[in-house]
Amino acid sequence: MESYDKNLLEEVEMLRVSVIVLALCLVATMLAPVALADQFDKKTVLTVNEPIQVPGKVLMPGKYVVKLFDSLSNRNIVQIFNEDETEVLATIIAIPNYRLHPTGETHFSYWEAPVNKPVPLKSWFYPGDNFGQEFAYPKETAVEIARESKELVPAISTEKAAELPSAEVGLVDQSGKESILEQAPQSWTTEPAVEPPPRVDAAPEPVQAAEPAPVEKPETLPETATNLPLMGLLGLGSIGAGVMLRFFAKRTA
Repeated sequence: MESYDKNLLEEVEMLRVSVIVLALCLVATMLAPVALADQFDKKTVLTVNEPIQVPGKVLMPGKYVVKLFDSLSNRNIVQIFNEDETEVLATIIAIPNYRLHPTGETHFSYWEAPVNKPVPLKSWFYPGDNFGQEFAYPKETAVEIARESKELVPAISTEKAAELPSAEVGLVDQSGKESILEQAPQSWTTEPAVEPPPRVDAAPEPVQAAEPAPVEKPETLPETATNLPLMGLLGLGSIGAGVMLRFFAKRTA
């Protein structure tokens, strides 16, 4: 009788463990898509303590949600929503910005602004990313920012949301001179380009085979979504299946 009671208690305990494991699998299944979605759109909460300027809009103190536009073809369109994400307040074209050492926190930077005027939002980096977004302003506003900051400022040729994906983005200086941006550099500078030295003709030298130059590896790479949630889910499922099989094996023995 004691042996029967002991076996019954063991079976009940195994069944309880199985239920717990299966419940954990269900929770992991529900949380994994949310984590992947946040990684894709870079959802970030922006808390504003004083009025700030974004392209085409002034944000008053409060909380806002910043996301990448849901597009696979263009990952440089940013949307700003109200706190509960029921209204799109601004759709902004941006250019890639680069940082060598990413941090584990969201980082927003701002341009300089005159006293008593909203500070213009400059860039946004998602936690752990090397590449972020630098916002392009309408040309007139970009020139004003350039005059205050004495730096080159990204400028956009249109403010219409439908035309943003194909709009030209340039860089303007404090005088209003604009250059078309063909490829986003890692940092903007007003220093003149260095001209290469003049070529001197000389008698050709014998060509010798040269060893290929070693390829430098980047210090860090941008983080992307991983399969860790799926792997964890499969592991939990395996544990649950093993416990259940052991339970039914003992029942039939």
